[in-house]
Amino acid sequence: MEFVTYEVEGMVGIITINRPKALNALNSAVLDELNEAFDAVDVNTIRAIILTGAGEKSFVAGADIGEMSTLTKAEGEAFGKKGNDVFRKIETFPIPVIAAVNGFALGGGCEISMSCDIRICSENAVFGQPEVGLGITPGFGGTQRLARTVGVGMAKQMIYTARNIKADEAFRIGLVNAVYPQEELMDAAKKLASTIAKNAPIAVRNCKKAINDGLQVDMDKAIVIEEKLFGDCFETEDQKAGMGNFLEKDKEKKLKVVPFQNK
Repeated sequence: MEFVTYEVEGMVGIITINRPKALNALNSAVLDELNEAFDAVDVNTIRAIILTGAGEKSFVAGADIGEMSTLTKAEGEAFGKKGNDVFRKIETFPIPVIAAVNGFALGGGCEISMSCDIRICSENAVFGQPEVGLGITPGFGGTQRLARTVGVGMAKQMIYTARNIKADEAFRIGLVNAVYPQEELMDAAKKLASTIAKNAPIAVRNCKKAINDGLQVDMDKAIVIEEKLFGDCFETEDQKAGMGNFLEKDKEKKLKVVPFQNK
């Protein structure tokens, strides 16, 4: 692929949008390659994905304005659908996806980061939805995911004003989970991904599905979703090994306890 790379380190996959001269802007080719990259992930061996951008300036600076500038209404809607289909694939991907946001995450960049399960960023990261300044709305899920992530009032303020925010404010409003010096960002992302990868994979997958699916329905339906996914974990090798190990350690711990003797 020309604009997207995929690497594997142990049980962690790293997908990099590699178009640094254009600040990793998303055009149709990049979206198609992102789709292919996620299709190429072997979810039977990979337990977490890191999504990042090439270079030190930008995660994803947005959708490619040059490509969008001449679109008709129908073409604009189709372009929005293309982006939404890819981002929805990321959001519903069976295993967790971590966005390591290095630099600009504007428009489509902010939107693709929000389709990931967890966002961490570098100190020079900048987030925003600048679309209204260009005469359009966010088109890759920004009007929907931002409100769900930071709350309706803050989302409306960011979108209506087209104002960018820096890393510290993104952390304050809950858009990102943590902020790191740029040189430490990827190590932090790999450490987080590795920690996730060490846990029981079926349980992690079911947790992701329970959270995502449960947020779309009322609480009565949500707990039914959880019950089914909770039950689905039983009789698996992960569950047998995990509980077996816990009981064995608990048994050993009890054997080491010396009873108190009152003489």
